[in-house]
Amino acid sequence: MDKSDSIKAHLDSARETGLVADATNGRHIELTPSSKVQIDYIAVPPALSDYVMTFYNMRCDEEVIRDVQPAAVGHLTIFPYGTGEMYFRDGRVAPSHETNLLTPFSVAAPFQVDGPFHSVGAALSPLGWASLTHMHAGEYGNRLERAGQWLGDGIDELGAGLCRDYRDGTKDAQACAKVLGEYIEAHLEPIKPEHAALIRMTTRWLAASFNPDTADLMEQAPYSQRQVQRLVEQYFGLPPRALARKYRALRAAALLSLPSLAPEFEAQVGEAFYDQPHMIREIRMFAGRTPSRLVDEEKPYLTEMLDLRNFREIELPPADSGE
Repeated sequence: MDKSDSIKAHLDSARETGLVADATNGRHIELTPSSKVQIDYIAVPPALSDYVMTFYNMRCDEEVIRDVQPAAVGHLTIFPYGTGEMYFRDGRVAPSHETNLLTPFSVAAPFQVDGPFHSVGAALSPLGWASLTHMHAGEYGNRLERAGQWLGDGIDELGAGLCRDYRDGTKDAQACAKVLGEYIEAHLEPIKPEHAALIRMTTRWLAASFNPDTADLMEQAPYSQRQVQRLVEQYFGLPPRALARKYRALRAAALLSLPSLAPEFEAQVGEAFYDQPHMIREIRMFAGRTPSRLVDEEKPYLTEMLDLRNFREIELPPADSGE
């Protein structure tokens, strides 16, 4: 069986019900069924389109919710309902807050919440992360923090008010997202134009192929190789080679999460990795589960978080029409 046949076998078995690999230590955890979870995306105003990838509203009224946050961009999010913990690869356990700042993740992180669990949040682009938080994405990556610790007490006060309004029905998710967007817009500070240009350049470089050559980025960037390494890590959380590895896995996971995929794209996924075990390890590390569990109607949160709207750096082909 060649690599493309192996990928096809994974796709054929992708809707089996099962366990997800815990990215922190190889344990397995049972995830919350999709029938219990709903995630809606909320449109981003044009003025924020460079800074926010999407707003979203997640709801689950189960007593306990278990799922996985893929390696991803930073998030500013409120939890009107639910308290829980997130488990990181180095053994840290981070508690949730009413108003949360999820820093950019370099690996997947499982979480557990005592429900009901409702969240309204913004997925920030690398430019949005830098402009809002002014935090080094590499030095402060892989954290779940009280937002006010880094953004000031005002955001905690705002978030607490939004949570109260959400709970008493004064504001729905759309209204809460609108207020969060207004806060983000009011607190954005421009970064150096040449740094913003490098962010855009890096995004295009990541989207160019499964395995973008770091030499291509170095040739395009008006900086020395050392400066490119440093700046990409500052804004994306990882240096170029590691960043490409992360998005290769996320792109493969996003493709494998499609309900159907044309054979040529299945082949591209297989060819992007040295072999099938390597692909499985990489997707488990960055997406939080093995390929055969990516398309699983019983495990919705991770599948939704792999949605294209959360990863502007990923471009996906259309699903196979079957024609």
